Amino acid sequence: MSPEPGNHREENREEGPTPGPGSIPPTSISTLLGWAVAGVVVGWGVHAVCSRVGWVPPLVSWAQPLALLLLAAILGYTAWATHRAVQVRRERLATQHAVNRLLLARASAIVGAFVGAGYLGYAVSWIGDPAELADVRQVRSLVAAVCGLLVAVGGLLLERACRVRTEDD
Repeated sequence: MSPEPGNHREENREEGPTPGPGSIPPTSISTLLGWAVAGVVVGWGVHAVCSRVGWVPPLVSWAQPLALLLLAAILGYTAWATHRAVQVRRERLATQHAVNRLLLARASAIVGAFVGAGYLGYAVSWIGDPAELADVRQVRSLVAAVCGLLVAVGGLLLERACRVRTEDD
């Protein structure tokens, strides 16, 4: 059955309601998974390329995971504040502020997935390597991968907080 001419919101059984005109669909899981796969490949490739070229593979310091954790905390707080303003108090954000938060949310979700998976790939590439600092690289890379995942989750939460309720909700 085709939708009515004035009704632009049709139901999709897999993804829920289709956004109407002027709406932006939420970031899809397939998009995040695609960037995560690319991140794993790049993270794994850093170790492989450095070993083949004769360079010393980079050592992950504690600054990288801490920077990601700080970004995740900022995104989490922004998501909470936006949720309270838009969903709980039903305030209307200024258009520019709403767009900025939505762009920050999307970019953070995608970059968090890519960077977190990149650190995961880098950590996995050190499994079984006899190098002196292989264990240090693994542990710090795994911590950074978790922090990257937290950035992605914070971005998704902020994106969800930016949703404006319609009269149907």
